[in-house]
Amino acid sequence: MSERNTMLRASHDVGLAAWFGGSLMGAVGLNGAARSEGGTWQTAARIASSGWAKWTPVNAAAIAVHLFGSGGLLAVNAPRVATQQGVATSTLAKTVLTGAALGATAYSRVLGKKIELATSSDPQDAEKAARHPIDTDKAGRHLTYAQWAVPALTGALLILNALHGEQQRPAQQFQGMWQRARSFTPNMPSGADWHWTH
Repeated sequence: MSERNTMLRASHDVGLAAWFGGSLMGAVGLNGAARSEGGTWQTAARIASSGWAKWTPVNAAAIAVHLFGSGGLLAVNAPRVATQQGVATSTLAKTVLTGAALGATAYSRVLGKKIELATSSDPQDAEKAARHPIDTDKAGRHLTYAQWAVPALTGALLILNALHGEQQRPAQQFQGMWQRARSFTPNMPSGADWHWTH
């Protein structure tokens, strides 16, 4: 493609990088530090919850920036998605993974908020937690799984993003479009069947 889409690509990549990096740092660094320094499970949970709560607005902005870039790139690359072999499949995989990462992120925040209320020393928070009691051990396990799922899913998105970059090479575009055309007309010769004469 001759046009540049620098802003869309930057939004897509920077947003995804922040989403992946922040979730990985939180799962490894923040949670690890809270366990090391907290002493009791309740204190560790309170420290971790405070850190995740401060990260949430930044994470939400990163996700919004990524989705803006992702949607824009999908729109400008729609012809390639329709005509280049393999691009539709990788695009569908990215869409599914993005949805799963969004779900894991939202689920993490819901569980984190419940644990935050359950471990808070604020009387108002304690009152809210009493109205909606939870099994903190079970919620903590589920939260750990969800918080590790986010960097795993967004890391997979980064890998698919690299694949998309490779698919945009001119030779890959030509080969993919040729293969797509051959899938509609099976009798068309492959590139290897052409004999060039000089």
